[in-house]
Amino acid sequence: MNQEGIGAPPPPPKTARGMKVVLGLVAGLGLAGVVYLGVMEAQRAKLVPDGTSAPELELARHDGGTLKLSELRGQVVMLDFWATWCPPCREEMPALVKLAKEYEPQGLVFVAASRDDGPKADRLVESFLKRTLPDLRPYVVYANDDVARTFQVTALPTLYFLDREGKVMDAQRGALSEDALRRRIERALKQQ
Repeated sequence: MNQEGIGAPPPPPKTARGMKVVLGLVAGLGLAGVVYLGVMEAQRAKLVPDGTSAPELELARHDGGTLKLSELRGQVVMLDFWATWCPPCREEMPALVKLAKEYEPQGLVFVAASRDDGPKADRLVESFLKRTLPDLRPYVVYANDDVARTFQVTALPTLYFLDREGKVMDAQRGALSEDALRRRIERALKQQ
């Protein structure tokens, strides 16, 4: 007998080998998707649960004065925790401002809660507003560590939607696309 007839079967044609590689990649991507969804669900579980009443908080406005969350009852609040030093926050912010302006007539209020802190916070935000996004100005407030703890903000950006009664109705850790933001806003505005 020659060596070809003993032992292992002949190697599969290259197309079969290629199919195995493709199937392996598809299976790997599927598994990665399941893991990603599990991580996202775990992250969501670490945020304030839906239906929880937002606490009575008073936030300092960038341009002076204060904002009380309780004053916003009757409107849907899009509360975004962000910082000037956070790249995903800076990327997401133009869409948030655009959508805030678009949906304000329907009862949406945007609150951009900056996590910039320390003595330079005002200057950092002011510089960001002047250089990058002047239209953000009326929405900026400062969220100190107590506010961040209350909303379980451990990463930026973190976005909450509060219903017209001031209760959490949705939350997301991480940046969203403009389309995803639009869907969440429309869903929030439809809830009574």
